[in-house]
Amino acid sequence: MLPLQFIKKKIKQLFYVLYQKRLEREASQWQIPYHIGIILDGNRRYAKTEGFFDAARRQYGHSEGGDKLEEVLHWCDELGVKIVSIWICSLDNFTNREEDEVAEIFNVIETKMRSLLTIEGLHTNQIKVRPMGNLELLPLSLQEAIRDVEEATKNYDKFILNVAVAYGGREEIVEAFRRHLKSELAEELSADKITAHLYTSNLPDPDLIIRTSGEIRLSGFMLWQSAYSEYYFCDTYWPSFRKIDFLRAIRDYSHRERRFGR
Repeated sequence: MLPLQFIKKKIKQLFYVLYQKRLEREASQWQIPYHIGIILDGNRRYAKTEGFFDAARRQYGHSEGGDKLEEVLHWCDELGVKIVSIWICSLDNFTNREEDEVAEIFNVIETKMRSLLTIEGLHTNQIKVRPMGNLELLPLSLQEAIRDVEEATKNYDKFILNVAVAYGGREEIVEAFRRHLKSELAEELSADKITAHLYTSNLPDPDLIIRTSGEIRLSGFMLWQSAYSEYYFCDTYWPSFRKIDFLRAIRDYSHRERRFGR
């Protein structure tokens, strides 16, 4: 006789499969965001729930988080999302985390960046990869990996992936001001001219920003660009983020009335 716990688990899995299929059918009637921003949060806490601790916890969590990203990008492509901006590593990570953990994060990012070049879907789906952040703060090998992907995809135009590494929203705005003041007189300063100097220049602002792990704050992600974005906060840790969670976020966005300050 099968244990009751096993039966409950199987019933729950079946329920989620059916629920996901229902959401997928309904998605054809939703308003799909053109540009989604995602704050990838909860890698370390996820690893702890899986029984990993200390250095092993960190390494496992960040690795699983990297794998999840490929899956979520596929979901975005399925629904017709055209731009995704992801925040992988903030400037605060440099000062608030131990050096060995920061090195582990950089290693995971570099590995994923180099593997992107070998993924057939990157080229067949014409995904343009654009970095966001102060890349000069990164190890040279990681800078090189990011630039290689950027160069290899610069002529693609079907899907845009903005990758925020060593990124801070305040620092982005300060840098945009500096660039503007170097090129024009301060008297000519305007919001549109600052926008032209942001990392996301020439791209529309995000329609929806998703943050995982249950934290209800932006932490400085795309401060300038998110003035009229819709926000969705999900309790799930990033590596556990399911297609159901993603579809719920899109459904929630579709049912909102965007007012753009009106």
